[in-house]
Amino acid sequence: MAEVDVVEVCSTLVRFDTTNRGHGDAEGERAAAEYVAQLLADADVDAKIIESAPGRANVIARVAGSDPSLPALLVHGHLDVVPADASDWSVPPFSGEVRDGYLWGRGATDMKDFCAMVLAVVDSLARSGRRPRRDIVLAFVADEEDKGEYGAHWLAAEHRELFEDCAVAISESGGYSYHVPAADGRTVRLYPVATAERGTAHVRLTARGRAGHGSRPNDENAVVRLISALHRIAAHQWPINLTPAVQAFLERTGQALGVPVDLSDVDGTVAKLGPAGALVTPTVRNSTTSTMLEAGYKVNVIPTVARAQVDIRVLPGTEEDLLATLDDLLGPGIEREFVARQPAVQAPVDSPWFDAMAAALRSQDPEAVVVPYCMGGGTDAKAFSPLGIDCYGFAPLWLPEGFPYRAMAHGVDERVPVEGLGFGVRVLDHFFTHC
Repeated sequence: MAEVDVVEVCSTLVRFDTTNRGHGDAEGERAAAEYVAQLLADADVDAKIIESAPGRANVIARVAGSDPSLPALLVHGHLDVVPADASDWSVPPFSGEVRDGYLWGRGATDMKDFCAMVLAVVDSLARSGRRPRRDIVLAFVADEEDKGEYGAHWLAAEHRELFEDCAVAISESGGYSYHVPAADGRTVRLYPVATAERGTAHVRLTARGRAGHGSRPNDENAVVRLISALHRIAAHQWPINLTPAVQAFLERTGQALGVPVDLSDVDGTVAKLGPAGALVTPTVRNSTTSTMLEAGYKVNVIPTVARAQVDIRVLPGTEEDLLATLDDLLGPGIEREFVARQPAVQAPVDSPWFDAMAAALRSQDPEAVVVPYCMGGGTDAKAFSPLGIDCYGFAPLWLPEGFPYRAMAHGVDERVPVEGLGFGVRVLDHFFTHC
């Protein structure tokens, strides 16, 4: 077999339509998993496909390191993608087309690019007779774009033994170049590495009242009760809460940009950081966003029940206080229940792992300014962190200045720069052989 080319692997992965519509409705994961397993087999890595349900396939493999006394590194990525409406796109979303220096398609940045880079590095190590410093456990999983019930969370619950000796994990959403202007006119290349991510608490609110005719006064209207509660939630300003990752981001980014950092005025400091502030704005406080409403069945009937769902994102160590405040805001007559609940993730900011990631990035970009940050959303790290694994967002990628990277995941015309894929392969090679 010819040497693995990261662009071709990424393009092939994109061509597998692994759309995950949620609620168990997914396709293509098994075919993509078989392709990944074959690439690993060609690199003399024994890989096995484990299905959580028919077609919901996960690939697990272990690459032997040169020092078996060291704890293992977990490298995990998901093979499923969110839906794409082809009528919105400039190219067919599952074409994997290479054009104008970019590889286009759904999953190109979320996160088949990382999966392809990992596979290319494993192949390169095998062909050159080199080994990573420590054992690497590879997990290419299903269902991340829904709840992970058929992927990472299922593996962590049903096959915990696969990860028992893993001390640290890397995956998506970190290690990419972010060009920001400094106070002296320079352009600084930040590389944010995720050392934390907010927890997820999706809740359903149920308001109950007295049914009646729409033409008559009713002071027990369930719809009014619910809307009033949602208004109180929307009007509430959650307080600043500086976690270690956020504080370190502010301090180190401010130093790199020549911007004074005042931790007593976090919002003002974030504003002074310019474009870099966008990386931290969602994570200086908790958030509660109303997203779904359900009530009534006829316009002239006041219903007995009204329901809503709220997307709550919780900073590490703050959930108890947040829920107590939320209950006060809801007031009487509103029931709260969890639809989904996953804890926040937090790994050490100052650690040998973070230092190794920074060194790997600087091996390819000596001017890289590597900073920790907290992700506003969530990843499969939420499945592996409870196993005692320090989880980081580290999927290195070079991006050209002005490239709208944060709009790519789940967006229209998702694409990744071809040059960035090669950069990521070289950084991961350094990390695997030195960490």
